[in-house]
Amino acid sequence: PLAEKLAAKKYLSLLLEDFIHEKKAIEFYLRHHKTNQAEQFLKPTSPYYRLLLPFFNSQNEDYQKWMTDNYERNMKYSEQLIYKASSGNYVRSKSEMLIDMFLYSNKIPFRYECELQLGEIVIYPDFTVRHPVTGEIYYWEHFGMMDDPNYCKNAYLKLHTYTFNGIIPTVNLIMTFETKEHPLSLEMIEEIIEYYFK
Repeated sequence: PLAEKLAAKKYLSLLLEDFIHEKKAIEFYLRHHKTNQAEQFLKPTSPYYRLLLPFFNSQNEDYQKWMTDNYERNMKYSEQLIYKASSGNYVRSKSEMLIDMFLYSNKIPFRYECELQLGEIVIYPDFTVRHPVTGEIYYWEHFGMMDDPNYCKNAYLKLHTYTFNGIIPTVNLIMTFETKEHPLSLEMIEEIIEYYFK
């Protein structure tokens, strides 16, 4: 019992030291951190807010037009497009339907299975997404059958093709995965949208 108490005391004293160092680091950061000045311009209380609003609205209109313009779609296995999503797109799975719903409800412009030419290879990312403010392009691939060995092999080949062509996972390539035992969760989609597009 004495050894247990001494071990617990040692652990708690080290934990306290860690917290003290962390507190000092946070205090140092707060002393030297300057508020992001550009963000202040976009607050409704800023005198510049109304002047900048047309700029962002016109950008957003361009992105929405991009979303609704005609584009080359994936026509392979069109009989699998059986789920009607919020945007009006027909998609191949319930998980894709959820991703579509979250993008559409958050007013994030996207295209479903839009043709992408990578050298001599043509692929169709599940979602081609534009950041609603910067217009930056992201590709979102949902790998929904990772418990199937053949599907898994094709997924890795696809990731290799992306990476070889400068589309890098977690940078401009968003990936979600699921199996029968571990379906894609709403929370995961929300977190991804919050991280990349908010």
